[in-house]
Amino acid sequence: MGAFCFRKCIWVYSILMLIPELSLIGQTRPNNLLDFVNAAKNHIPALKQKKALVDAAKSGITDARHAFLPNAFVGDELNLGTDNSLPGSYLSYGIIPSTSSGIHATNNYQSAVGNIAIFQSDYELLDFGLKKARIDNARAFTNVRQADFNREAYFLEWQTGKLYFELLKNQFQLGIDLQNVHRYEAIFKVIQALTQSGIKAGADSSLAMAELSRSRITYNQTLGQLNQLQQQMSYLTGIPVADIQIDSSRTDNYLSALDIIGKGQPADSALNPITDYYLQQKLFDQQTEVLARKSFLPKVFVTASAWGRGSSIDYNSNYKALTEGLGYQRFNYMVGATFVYDLFNGVHRKDKLDISHFNLLASSYNLEQQQLSLRNIDNQADEAIKTSVKNLFEVPVQIKASQDTYDQKTAQFKAGLINLIDLTNASFVLYRSQSDYVQTLSDWLLANLDKSAATGTLDSFIQSIK
Repeated sequence: MGAFCFRKCIWVYSILMLIPELSLIGQTRPNNLLDFVNAAKNHIPALKQKKALVDAAKSGITDARHAFLPNAFVGDELNLGTDNSLPGSYLSYGIIPSTSSGIHATNNYQSAVGNIAIFQSDYELLDFGLKKARIDNARAFTNVRQADFNREAYFLEWQTGKLYFELLKNQFQLGIDLQNVHRYEAIFKVIQALTQSGIKAGADSSLAMAELSRSRITYNQTLGQLNQLQQQMSYLTGIPVADIQIDSSRTDNYLSALDIIGKGQPADSALNPITDYYLQQKLFDQQTEVLARKSFLPKVFVTASAWGRGSSIDYNSNYKALTEGLGYQRFNYMVGATFVYDLFNGVHRKDKLDISHFNLLASSYNLEQQQLSLRNIDNQADEAIKTSVKNLFEVPVQIKASQDTYDQKTAQFKAGLINLIDLTNASFVLYRSQSDYVQTLSDWLLANLDKSAATGTLDSFIQSIK
């Protein structure tokens, strides 16, 4: 931003003229920009919602890890039924009861009791990188959520900064409007005295009253705008409207503060939370593509089972007492390895990769677009800063000349050398000069705010505005 060597010539004239009037605005609890930003971050529900989504995504990483734990279950079944079966195979649809043995020449409807306890577990022994891909995908999604939270907080800082400087601008303008009202009150008193003494016509008194009324209307409008901005700041920060005050008597520190920022660490748009969100989205889409490739590879499972069984039918198909079917009489175990591959995985894999490819392409374009937009904001801010700096050199000259003119015209009017229109014109020029100062300073501050936001130095900027 360069060294601001013009600071003294600006503040010698303009600030000294504005501060006495600005001090008339009650400021019981002045806040700086950092106070408002911190309050907004702790207040806005939208930011809390983003934080909750980050926590949910972090839990998703744990869930992805636990998804690869072995499946293991135990059960014990006690049943009463008949035991009739026939040789032959069939496809089970999950509703056909299982009957083992029980092959008789005729149907036998005698009931029997049996029970069975079973433990079964299976573990995905080989997935060819699917587990790692799912966990990495969950981590990438968490990074997207975190980047989204950071981006939302960054936008909130930016919005709060803009509102802060709008408040400052209107607070300055209110002081200028109050000065203007006081000037016209002084002019009206002079006109009134001259009119009552017969030196001036009554029309001058009416004209002076009209100008005084207009200045009061302008003051009321600025005060209304200031109150609306305070309401907006209260909405963002949760600070009561009555406590929203800005210490405008210390704004001369802004120039040196911004000079320090300009000499600090170089701007790096790559560290900008706005672009980082789109970068993380791109990385997530890349990881999703990897996951799509891994999801359709073969899998190798290891399965183990052990069970104990009891029955009231003995090995010779003799039906014993029902109570003798309780308890475990036979025990078995089984271990097996299973290789699984869906023959249509090639088709599914291609479909998923096509989706992932275009999502990745879209996120890449999003990132490029955001980088382009931020460069445009940065370039526009540079031009606005250059223009404001040039005008800040001129404004003190304008204010001093208009103040001298107004003082001369006041003396000439009291001496009867000029008419009221000449005096009100001089007053208007002074008012416009002071308003030009406020607008120029506001443009300069907002341009620096936009530049810091675009270049990723917004936090340093906010911490320096005190």
